[in-house]
Amino acid sequence: MNTFQPTGRGLSSSSSGHPDPGAQTPVLPNAQRGGSLGRSRLRAPASLRQAARAAIAMQAVSPTVVGMERPNVRGAVKMTGIAKQFGTTSVLRGIELDIRAGEFITILGPSGCGKSTLLRIIAGLEPQSAGTVAIDGVSMDGLAPDRRDIAMVFQSYALYPHLTVAENIAVPLRMRRLTRLQRLPGARALPAVRRIGASIAEAVQSVAATLRLESLLGRKPAQLSGGQKQRVALARAMVRQPKAFLMDEPLSNLDAELRVHMRAEIAQLHRQLGATFIYVTHDQAEAMTMSDRVAVILEGELRQIASPGELYRDPDDLRVAQFVGTPRINVLPATATATGIDVLGRPIARPSGLAAGTTLQAAVRPERLALAGTGVPGRVVYRENLGSDLFLHVAVDGVPTPVIVRCDSSALDTTEIGASVALAIPSDALLLFDVDGRRLRP
Repeated sequence: MNTFQPTGRGLSSSSSGHPDPGAQTPVLPNAQRGGSLGRSRLRAPASLRQAARAAIAMQAVSPTVVGMERPNVRGAVKMTGIAKQFGTTSVLRGIELDIRAGEFITILGPSGCGKSTLLRIIAGLEPQSAGTVAIDGVSMDGLAPDRRDIAMVFQSYALYPHLTVAENIAVPLRMRRLTRLQRLPGARALPAVRRIGASIAEAVQSVAATLRLESLLGRKPAQLSGGQKQRVALARAMVRQPKAFLMDEPLSNLDAELRVHMRAEIAQLHRQLGATFIYVTHDQAEAMTMSDRVAVILEGELRQIASPGELYRDPDDLRVAQFVGTPRINVLPATATATGIDVLGRPIARPSGLAAGTTLQAAVRPERLALAGTGVPGRVVYRENLGSDLFLHVAVDGVPTPVIVRCDSSALDTTEIGASVALAIPSDALLLFDVDGRRLRP
């Protein structure tokens, strides 16, 4: 976070009603400076400077960041009992989420599950119907977005088309550090405005270097590619050095190759800054490749939060298991027996903890199945050749949808469509769920 530390002097904005936490020296109101923008600022007496600092601290969201260097680790976000209703429609129900400072957490879910609404509640763009939001232990309830010291990156980039890249990046600093009068074109020649402008330019150059935008600073958004626009939007958020970055599906407008590239850039940016990243997406590839933890929201409820690896290997809910993983997990009908379970007529020594005859569901990932001489019989109905991998879709009696088996590409020559095959199911590969989709653990 210290790669582009602003060196502003007296950069409070009267229009924003709160100080820029990156500023090093508080500014006295215009009335106390004599009301003249062109007058050189004199060093105020110690008592007056102390009173100004106290007034600023009372307005700041987090007094610990006023008039001093920013802490290296900050931006812990805690949501307790968050609910949201639009009329009679319940969008979010009882969300409990504790995000650690400096963590990269992804909120994952299908379209319409409420994940973007949750992000807007954190940002203050949408009030919650119930519950509380706290950042670094300070309640954000009722605070306007500009008082929360967070930055949001939107899906649409939201760049100003008439401004250059440098001017787009500088917008948040100009709004915070300059008063309305100081932002007028004629005020640029004033010494105080020139000093502030120089500090803003320095911060813009530094963040542009971090994101490799130096050669693009003079261009307009219409002259940029999609990936360049995305980096400009990130730079505009970074330049403020916020407590947390909120990202609402920022890569969904990019093509597949550029999405892969930008995933790596965003992950590297998080490691470099050490800031809190809260990322919303419906793309599980983004969630699994970038995140420290993933929070899965389905139908307005938080179903599970875990590391990407744990989420894939050890899901708590069948709906989570079905949503995470490509290709999808296979779900097979099963029945509890006295000695284990019965899957498609095949006895498997796997205790379920249920009474014999109880119906349950056995799920298995495609890569854990194998073609064998003996096993569950089936017929190949479709093949997906991806070069390095081959996915066979096998119709099996008693299973409503084809079972997917991940094979080596060498099996392409020996498995034609319509061929009969047998599937071996390792007992340790099965994940057991009850009829309601709740995980069964021995």
